[in-house]
Amino acid sequence: MHRSIRTVDDVLTLLDGLFAPEADRWTAKGADWWDGFYADRSKAVPFFVSKPDESLVAYLDGGLVPARGRALDLGCGPGRNAVRLAAAGFQVDAVDLSPTAVAWGEERAREAGVDVRFVCGDAFTTAELTGPYDLVVDSGCFHHLPPHRRISYLALLDRVLAPGGRFALTCFAAGEMGSELPDADFYEGAGLRGGLAYTAEELRWIFSDLEEVELRRMREQPPESPYFGEAFLWTGLFRRAAA
Repeated sequence: MHRSIRTVDDVLTLLDGLFAPEADRWTAKGADWWDGFYADRSKAVPFFVSKPDESLVAYLDGGLVPARGRALDLGCGPGRNAVRLAAAGFQVDAVDLSPTAVAWGEERAREAGVDVRFVCGDAFTTAELTGPYDLVVDSGCFHHLPPHRRISYLALLDRVLAPGGRFALTCFAAGEMGSELPDADFYEGAGLRGGLAYTAEELRWIFSDLEEVELRRMREQPPESPYFGEAFLWTGLFRRAAA
């Protein structure tokens, strides 16, 4: 059949194809690529450390997020934030495309003596992430999505974030890390260039259906700190309106 577009999902799938083979990094096909990325734990990758984001700890300690409830960690990797949330008393679901990352996260959770439900799969399509969640955390997933997949991302938040729930985001800051090309240029063969960088104004516009609680640069952490922090990242906290 020559005609393949009837729904929004058909359009998104078509646009995914413009980024092949990079598209495999955010779709269900991405397990192999990310498995290779996570295979060598000795690599000098900043977020391989077993430390939660300094911003997440600040939100918890400062009472900016609920003290308890259900939490979802999107693109959880080896589970450093998921483990911290479980230790704080949250019922945590953590999702990642990579079986290797999920196995590493499960190992860390066992070592910490906490319960985290790790889900291996595509957060946009898996039926296991039912919500509602009082807190959704994303540290490093959003900036690896192409522009058209923001539609899927916002739809996911709309579906799973509870009324009054909080959304905590960490992503590349423009001028520091990632690509600052206009959205349209990514569809002209440029690829994702390692990830998309955002200005504060762009993040406020994208997440304008949510109330901004805080948006700042992540605080750099020294090696001896118990927390993760890199100054090339934004960290933002947003709130969904109560019902």
